[in-house]
Amino acid sequence: MKILLVEDDPTLGEAVMLAIRRAGFAVDWSRDGAQAEAALKAYAYDAMLLDLGLPRREGLDVLRNARKRGATLPVMIVTARDAVEDRVRGLDAGADDYLLKPFALDELLARLRALLRRAHGVADTQIHMGRFGFDSVKRQASVDGTPLVLSAREVEVLEILLGHAGRVTAKEAIADRLTGWDEGVGDNAVEVYIHRLRRKLEGSGVAIRTLRGLGYLLEAEA
Repeated sequence: MKILLVEDDPTLGEAVMLAIRRAGFAVDWSRDGAQAEAALKAYAYDAMLLDLGLPRREGLDVLRNARKRGATLPVMIVTARDAVEDRVRGLDAGADDYLLKPFALDELLARLRALLRRAHGVADTQIHMGRFGFDSVKRQASVDGTPLVLSAREVEVLEILLGHAGRVTAKEAIADRLTGWDEGVGDNAVEVYIHRLRRKLEGSGVAIRTLRGLGYLLEAEA
């Protein structure tokens, strides 16, 4: 999954970006409001972490403009502004969560995972499809309780497909959500990850179908 981090403090931004990457997510880091708006128009994100006091464009304006354009991605405001009025304005502008600085990175990541679960209509941290299970906190797939050995990229692809279970996910959408600005994943790499996942999911009760010209579909086996 791909996260947009909007933070102008270089030290904090670097720490949060590295924590998000270590958690297994792709991340783009915008240092000001104008750059964040350009990123939101150009790329698809699964969530945004948004500071308020930004150069060039205020964070609340970035959020309001995104919602006016119809953007539905979950947004967590991360700011030092602790007045009740600021929280109300942020939530009324379309934020889904509000986290005060300073914060623990573990709490930020836990809240981010919760945002992503809700965005995909998953209230429970455990997903079960037949013999297959997935723990969204530990990011661990299993069959009959036995963990599957998956690479970080394979877990990312699996999470994307699980978030669209029963619906087709385009190959290009998977590639886009696996990459940040400073890295690239091509269509051929996506095909490799899908092939590996198929082999590891054999006999699990779920399967990945290829719909030519459309993309991939994760579904329970009949």
